[in-house]
Amino acid sequence: MTAAEELKVRARVRLNRARREDARTTQTLGAHLQTVAREVGFLHWEHARRVLGGLAAPDMDMGDFWHAPRTGLLLHSWFVRHDEAVAVLAGQPHGFLLPYRRQCFIVRAPFIDALGLDATDHAWQAIGRDLVAGYGTDAWARLAGQRVRAPLPTFQPRLSSAHANTTYRKL
Repeated sequence: MTAAEELKVRARVRLNRARREDARTTQTLGAHLQTVAREVGFLHWEHARRVLGGLAAPDMDMGDFWHAPRTGLLLHSWFVRHDEAVAVLAGQPHGFLLPYRRQCFIVRAPFIDALGLDATDHAWQAIGRDLVAGYGTDAWARLAGQRVRAPLPTFQPRLSSAHANTTYRKL
Protein backbone atom coordinates (compact mmCIF):
# COMPACT_ATOMS: atom_id res chain seq x y z
CA MET A 1 0.00 0.00 0.00
CA THR A 2 1.38 3.43 -0.90
CA ALA A 3 1.71 6.24 1.61
CA ALA A 4 -1.18 8.14 -0.01
CA GLU A 5 -3.37 5.02 0.09
CA GLU A 6 -2.51 4.60 3.77
CA LEU A 7 -3.80 8.12 4.44
CA LYS A 8 -7.00 7.38 2.50
CA VAL A 9 -7.61 4.28 4.62
CA ARG A 10 -6.96 6.29 7.77
CA ALA A 11 -9.50 8.92 6.69
CA ARG A 12 -12.10 6.28 5.78
CA VAL A 13 -11.67 4.55 9.16
CA ARG A 14 -12.21 7.88 10.93
CA LEU A 15 -15.31 8.63 8.89
CA ASN A 16 -16.75 5.17 9.61
CA ARG A 17 -16.02 5.62 13.32
CA ALA A 18 -17.73 9.03 13.30
CA ARG A 19 -20.79 7.52 11.58
CA ARG A 20 -20.95 4.68 14.13
CA GLU A 21 -20.76 7.16 16.99
CA ASP A 22 -23.35 9.51 15.47
CA ALA A 23 -25.54 8.37 12.58
CA ARG A 24 -26.55 11.99 11.94
CA THR A 25 -22.98 13.19 11.41
CA THR A 26 -22.41 15.54 8.52
CA GLN A 27 -18.70 14.79 8.37
CA THR A 28 -17.37 13.84 4.95
CA LEU A 29 -14.53 11.73 3.67
CA GLY A 30 -13.04 14.89 2.19
CA ALA A 31 -12.92 16.56 5.60
CA HIS A 32 -11.14 13.57 7.09
CA LEU A 33 -8.68 13.48 4.17
CA GLN A 34 -7.81 17.12 4.91
CA THR A 35 -7.29 16.30 8.59
CA VAL A 36 -5.04 13.27 8.07
CA ALA A 37 -2.98 15.18 5.49
CA ARG A 38 -2.40 18.07 7.90
CA GLU A 39 -1.55 15.67 10.75
CA VAL A 40 1.42 14.30 8.80
CA GLY A 41 2.74 17.70 7.72
CA PHE A 42 0.94 18.70 4.53
CA LEU A 43 -1.19 21.76 3.84
CA HIS A 44 -4.18 19.75 2.61
CA TRP A 45 -5.12 16.46 0.95
CA GLU A 46 -4.19 17.47 -2.59
CA HIS A 47 -0.76 18.56 -1.36
CA ALA A 48 -0.24 15.17 0.33
CA ARG A 49 -1.55 13.26 -2.70
CA ARG A 50 0.82 15.06 -5.07
CA VAL A 51 3.92 14.77 -2.88
CA LEU A 52 3.34 11.19 -1.73
CA GLY A 53 2.31 10.13 -5.23
CA GLY A 54 5.64 11.24 -6.71
CA LEU A 55 3.93 14.01 -8.70
CA ALA A 56 5.50 17.06 -7.08
CA ALA A 57 7.51 19.53 -9.13
CA PRO A 58 11.12 20.14 -8.03
CA ASP A 59 10.31 23.59 -6.59
CA MET A 60 7.14 22.49 -4.80
CA ASP A 61 6.65 22.69 -1.05
CA MET A 62 7.33 19.12 0.14
CA GLY A 63 5.62 19.70 3.47
CA ASP A 64 6.84 18.92 6.97
CA PHE A 65 6.43 15.18 6.40
CA TRP A 66 10.14 14.43 6.91
CA HIS A 67 10.48 16.56 10.04
CA ALA A 68 9.63 15.71 13.63
CA PRO A 69 8.66 17.99 16.50
CA ARG A 70 11.05 18.53 19.38
CA THR A 71 14.15 17.58 17.37
CA GLY A 72 15.89 20.92 17.80
CA LEU A 73 18.50 19.37 20.08
CA LEU A 74 19.57 17.03 17.27
CA LEU A 75 21.89 19.32 15.34
CA HIS A 76 21.34 19.50 11.61
CA SER A 77 22.41 21.74 8.74
CA TRP A 78 19.83 23.64 6.67
CA PHE A 79 20.08 24.58 2.99
CA VAL A 80 17.98 26.58 0.57
CA ARG A 81 19.49 24.82 -2.44
CA HIS A 82 19.75 21.08 -2.90
CA ASP A 83 23.07 21.26 -4.77
CA GLU A 84 24.69 23.00 -1.79
CA ALA A 85 23.34 20.32 0.55
CA VAL A 86 24.64 17.53 -1.71
CA ALA A 87 28.15 18.99 -1.56
CA VAL A 88 28.04 18.95 2.25
CA LEU A 89 26.46 15.48 2.36
CA ALA A 90 29.37 14.12 0.31
CA GLY A 91 31.66 14.91 3.24
CA GLN A 92 29.33 13.38 5.84
CA PRO A 93 29.29 9.60 5.41
CA HIS A 94 26.72 9.21 8.18
CA GLY A 95 24.44 12.04 7.06
CA PHE A 96 20.94 11.92 5.56
CA LEU A 97 19.51 14.66 3.34
CA LEU A 98 15.79 15.33 3.79
CA PRO A 99 13.33 17.83 2.28
CA TYR A 100 11.49 20.41 4.38
CA ARG A 101 8.96 22.56 2.54
CA ARG A 102 11.13 24.23 -0.15
CA GLN A 103 14.41 23.67 1.66
CA CYS A 104 16.45 20.68 2.72
CA PHE A 105 18.54 19.67 5.69
CA ILE A 106 21.13 17.10 6.70
CA VAL A 107 20.73 14.99 9.82
CA ARG A 108 22.26 11.94 11.47
CA ALA A 109 20.80 8.60 12.51
CA PRO A 110 19.21 9.82 15.81
CA PHE A 111 16.99 12.18 13.79
CA ILE A 112 15.98 9.32 11.48
CA ASP A 113 15.09 7.31 14.59
CA ALA A 114 12.97 10.25 15.83
CA LEU A 115 11.02 10.03 12.57
CA GLY A 116 10.15 6.43 13.40
CA LEU A 117 12.44 5.09 10.65
CA ASP A 118 15.39 2.72 10.55
CA ALA A 119 18.61 4.46 9.52
CA THR A 120 20.06 1.09 8.43
CA ASP A 121 17.26 0.29 5.96
CA HIS A 122 18.76 -0.56 2.56
CA ALA A 123 16.44 1.99 0.91
CA TRP A 124 18.64 4.78 2.29
CA GLN A 125 21.65 3.38 0.46
CA ALA A 126 19.62 2.95 -2.74
CA ILE A 127 18.94 6.71 -2.82
CA GLY A 128 22.38 7.74 -1.57
CA ARG A 129 20.83 8.90 1.76
CA ASP A 130 19.24 11.77 -0.22
CA LEU A 131 15.42 11.92 -0.13
CA VAL A 132 15.42 14.93 -2.47
CA ALA A 133 17.43 13.28 -5.25
CA GLY A 134 15.67 9.96 -4.62
CA TYR A 135 12.19 11.50 -4.81
CA GLY A 136 9.66 9.29 -6.58
CA THR A 137 11.88 6.18 -6.68
CA ASP A 138 10.86 2.81 -5.24
CA ALA A 139 13.30 3.32 -2.35
CA TRP A 140 11.76 6.73 -1.61
CA ALA A 141 8.26 5.20 -1.71
CA ARG A 142 9.39 2.49 0.72
CA LEU A 143 10.69 5.09 3.19
CA ALA A 144 7.59 7.29 2.73
CA GLY A 145 5.42 4.26 3.48
CA GLN A 146 7.34 3.62 6.67
CA ARG A 147 7.15 7.29 7.61
CA VAL A 148 3.39 7.55 7.15
CA ARG A 149 2.96 4.54 9.46
CA ALA A 150 5.20 6.06 12.16
CA PRO A 151 3.51 7.10 15.42
CA LEU A 152 1.48 10.30 15.05
CA PRO A 153 3.51 12.19 17.71
CA THR A 154 6.56 11.96 15.40
CA PHE A 155 4.86 14.38 12.97
CA GLN A 156 4.78 18.17 12.96
CA PRO A 157 1.19 18.94 11.89
CA ARG A 158 0.48 21.80 9.49
CA LEU A 159 -2.41 24.01 10.52
CA SER A 160 -3.96 24.83 7.13
CA SER A 161 -3.23 26.46 3.80
CA ALA A 162 -4.77 29.70 5.11
CA HIS A 163 -2.17 29.72 7.91
CA ALA A 164 0.68 29.30 5.41
CA ASN A 165 -0.08 32.20 3.05
CA THR A 166 3.55 33.23 2.83
CA THR A 167 4.84 29.86 1.64
CA TYR A 168 1.92 28.33 -0.21
CA ARG A 169 1.72 28.33 -3.97
CA LYS A 170 -1.21 26.86 -5.87
CA LEU A 171 -0.49 23.24 -6.84
